This record gives sequence, C-alpha cells and structure tokens, in this order.
Amino acid sequence: METLEFQSEARQLLQLMIHSIYSNKDTFLRELVSNASDALDKLRLESFRDKDMAVDIDDLHIVIESDPAARTLTVRDNGIGMTREDVVRLIGTIAKSGTAEFLKQLKEQQSSSSSDLIGQFGIGFYSSFMVADKVTLVTRHPHAEGVRWESTGESTYTIDDVEDAPQGTSVTLHLKPSDDEDKLPDYTEPAKIREIVKRYSDFITWPVRLGGEEINSRKALWARPASEVTEEEYAEFYRHISHDWNAPLETIRMQAEGTFEYQALLFLPAQAPLDLFMRDSRRGVQLYVKRVFIMDDCAELMPEYLRFVKGVVDAADLSLNVSREILQQDRQIQLMRRRLVKKVLSSIKSLMGSRPDDYAKLWGEVGAALKEGLLSDTDNRTAILDICSFASTESSDSLTSLASYISRMKDGQEHIYYMTGDSRTAVEHSPHMEALRAKGYEVLILTDPIDEMWVDSVPSYEEKLFQSVAKGQVDLETDEEKSAAAARAEEFSSLLEWMGTSLAEDVKEVRLSTRLTTSPACVVGDAHDITPTLEKMYKAMGQELPKIKRILELNAAHPLVEGLQAAFAGGERESLADTAELIYGLALLAEGGELADPARFVKLVADRVQRTF
Repeated sequence: METLEFQSEARQLLQLMIHSIYSNKDTFLRELVSNASDALDKLRLESFRDKDMAVDIDDLHIVIESDPAARTLTVRDNGIGMTREDVVRLIGTIAKSGTAEFLKQLKEQQSSSSSDLIGQFGIGFYSSFMVADKVTLVTRHPHAEGVRWESTGESTYTIDDVEDAPQGTSVTLHLKPSDDEDKLPDYTEPAKIREIVKRYSDFITWPVRLGGEEINSRKALWARPASEVTEEEYAEFYRHISHDWNAPLETIRMQAEGTFEYQALLFLPAQAPLDLFMRDSRRGVQLYVKRVFIMDDCAELMPEYLRFVKGVVDAADLSLNVSREILQQDRQIQLMRRRLVKKVLSSIKSLMGSRPDDYAKLWGEVGAALKEGLLSDTDNRTAILDICSFASTESSDSLTSLASYISRMKDGQEHIYYMTGDSRTAVEHSPHMEALRAKGYEVLILTDPIDEMWVDSVPSYEEKLFQSVAKGQVDLETDEEKSAAAARAEEFSSLLEWMGTSLAEDVKEVRLSTRLTTSPACVVGDAHDITPTLEKMYKAMGQELPKIKRILELNAAHPLVEGLQAAFAGGERESLADTAELIYGLALLAEGGELADPARFVKLVADRVQRTF
C-alpha cells in the first residue's frame, strides 16, 4: 500500500467540495453514473478495436447498491476499468484543463453564486465528497491487476493492489448522516435513488439497475421524435455531456436521410466553457455509429471556432473501427461537417432575428471564438459575417450588425469604416477618428485581439470594402476640398520633404492629413502594413519583426503646424529638427504607441517648456 498526497489543485477542489454550500447535492450521483456510462462506452469500443481483449460485452450495465445499516452507497460498472497509473493520474490529480482558472474565478465570486461555478466546471468524481466522509474505489482494467483507492478527502489518499477484483469500477461512498437543514437527503433510500436517476440519467445508453430492476428508459434523445422530448430532458442531456450546470441557450436537431444517414443533437451554451480560449480546449461533439459510442471531442465534425457547440452525431454507415486518421479523409465525415456547420450558423442567425436578447447573450460569451472562423473558414465567411456584432460610434451601449451598419451608410459612402485598438476609450479618443466624427461617419470599434487578424483577410461585405481609419488614405473630401488640399500640399511641399529626411529613421513619408481636425499630427500605416497592436502581439509571442516605418500626417490647419511652416519658410532649420521630433513623438503617444527613446523625448519637452518662462 502507498499513501500519496493529492496534487495541489485537486486538494483545493476537494476542500471546496466538502465545505462549500451546494444547493443541489443530488448531482454527485449523476456524475458517478455518467462516469460509469463512459467506462462502458470505452470498453465496447475497445473490444471492437482489440480482438485479443478477452472481455464479455453481452451484459454491460451499471448497478447501484445501498446499505442503510452501513450508510454506504455503491455505483458499480463492468466497463473498461483503470490501471494503477490511471488511478493516480485521473484521481490523484485533476486531468481537466481549466482547473486553475476555475479556482481563480471561484475566489472572485460571492459565496451565493459559488454553486453555479461548481456545476458548470463539471466536478465529476470529486463531487462524491459533498455527501461522503470517505470514498473507496476498486477498479480493474482488462490488461492489469485490480487496484483499490481510498481517501477521506483530506490531503492524502491510499492506493494498493487487489487480487481477484472484478473487471470494471466500483465507487463506494461512506455517506454522511442525512441532514434536512443542510439539504442532505438519505441517499440510501431506493425512492431517492430512482428519483435522481430518472431526472438526470434516464437517457443513459446502458441499463442502470437497482435491486435487480432497471430504472432508466435508455432512450437516446436524438433518436426519439421531437414531439416526445421535453425541454427538461434536453437540458439534462446537455448537462450530462457538457458538465455545464446551466440549461442550453438553444437546441438544434438534424436528421439526414438518403445515401448517407445520420442524426445530430447539438446545443448552444448560455455560458462559454472555461477552457474556450485555452490552448488545449476541447471540442464538444461526440461521435456515435449505430448508437455505439466511438469518440468524444470529435474534432473532425466541428471546426475549432465552433468548439463551444456541444452535442452528439450518430452516423448509420460508418465503420465501428473508425479512427481519427480515417475520419480526416472520410468524404462522408467531411460532408457531415459542412452540413453541421451551416446548420449551427443558420441557427445563430435565426436566433439573431427572433430572440435578439438570447443572441446578444451568446455573442457576448463566444463571439470572439466565432470571429476566428473569418480566418479559418473561407467557405462560410459570409455566413459568419452575417451573425457578427460590433461596437460602433453609433451607440455607446449596444452592438450593431454589418447589415445594420450598411443600412445607415451615407449616400455615396463606399467603405465600412473601422478602427482596431486596445479599448473603446482608446479608439474613441484617437486622432484618426477626428474627421470621420466631424463629418458624421459611423466607425466600427474593434477591440478583440482576433480583430487585428481577420480585418486584413476579409476585403468586403455586401460589396462594401472594409477601410481602416488608421491605415492608407481616407477619402472624405468634396471636390472643392480636394482642390484646396492640393494647393496646401504645394505650399507645404518643402517642409514635408525636409521633415521626411529629418525623421527618415522612423517614418517612410510625411504628408498632409485629411483625417485630422483638432490634433496637430497622427501616425498611420500603409494600406497593407500590420497595426502597432498586432506588432505587439507578435513580439509578445517571441516573434521579432523587421522595423515597420509608418507615415506621419500633419494637420495643416493646426496652429503648431502653421507655426512650423512659417518658421521653416523663414529659413530656420536647426531648432526645427527638435520640433519635428516632438511632433512625431506626440503623434505616437496619441495613439498609445511606445517611444523609442522616452528619456530623450522628456528632455526635449522640458527644454521647450523652459523656453516659455
């Protein structure tokens, strides 16, 4: 026998389970039955793959046994079981991404809402400690010896070998005394057990037995007529496969008949999974073939940008020996994927029109992930743009669709104007916005990191070109204004050429601006330059880029620039070099940029201020 310590995050979660006030402790049995069902699925699948595995799969089942005298409750299955290494890895540590983030969020929550986070996280095996003082697990994998694991939920657990352990896993809970005040029922009562199984696990594929009686209907929801399935059954099935305590925001059913038949039951979440933006986030679609579980997290059925979609796809014509390598090349799988994606996107669009509040909730949770599809899924780019929402200068508290933006465009406006940035405040106060604001043009405000990427890959929407207000030339002038601008450019040409030479290490060009009304200068990129924010993102990832010189634009109507032109025309040169450097530095700071030499800039400002006394 070995006595081992829990991994630190597991220990924190155990204490949380034991000591937290949890409004519905019944969910522990749902989790244990769900784990047992998974073990049976895996054994059935492995028996197809491994012909040398000597196992009996004719009577796969789950048994629940209660002993009121001993105050124990046991959940037993004859599924795949675990090796000693599996037990240490899966029980002694938390093999679940997002644990640290979950604990961090929990600490930030008020105790009144803690239970929501617990259920959303999917507590699984650890939920046993909500109702038990001690948990004993006995398990055996078909290719290994039996193992016993035991713990009181403190800092350690014991693990030792067991001879003649039956195949599968049994979890025995040494129950705490029932306590009505603490909402802790007597879980040895058969009626209570039947109630919980009926509510949470009625749809489990495998028989769940209590006292020799099967207590679940085993009807796959996706195979039943929609008229026979209640919203509560959908919600419980969603909770079963997603471990999200919330009900789904939307349920999507599909059935394809003909040369290739399959059924799908998909769900859109009301709250984003905690691991949505983690490197090892999982996709939530399970693959079945003829009601036989094949694999969880089937990446081939749903693109990464729709990884928040949970559900089941049951195909009629695939081989039971299908592998991920085969899936990647299977034409039927690719066809299913295309249809599933179109159905999900069209369902979100329908939600957008018929239930705008629910759509807004979904977009707030997963919109940033959806926009990843603008880069990776060119076939569905228009469909994705149809369901995107963006902040804009039109409203300070509501988002707009692109279709709505276009409906408000001015006569003759050819571009959808946008600006990317770190925050709405930074964008709204940017000098680049001045002329557009003055002329009443609406500008989309894009502040998600993914926005920096997709805007360079998506040229247009509904034949309207996307135009960054911080890149290239922004043409807002009338013919009369253009004529006056040409005259000013001629007047300032010598100054612009001189400043371009003076600042040659930092800028590629100095020109007069059509986008400024109150600021003296701004820095803009060429039409195909990457933005400063994107440049910072690359550097943060350790990717150094060649220095990108940008364009300095001057506001010819600003007193500072007018004074600079007058001094230059008067023959002054030496002191104006510092002024040119100051103007460039001010333009950089105005857009939130970084100065190459902050100490020198401060000295220039101090010297200039000193001359005013």
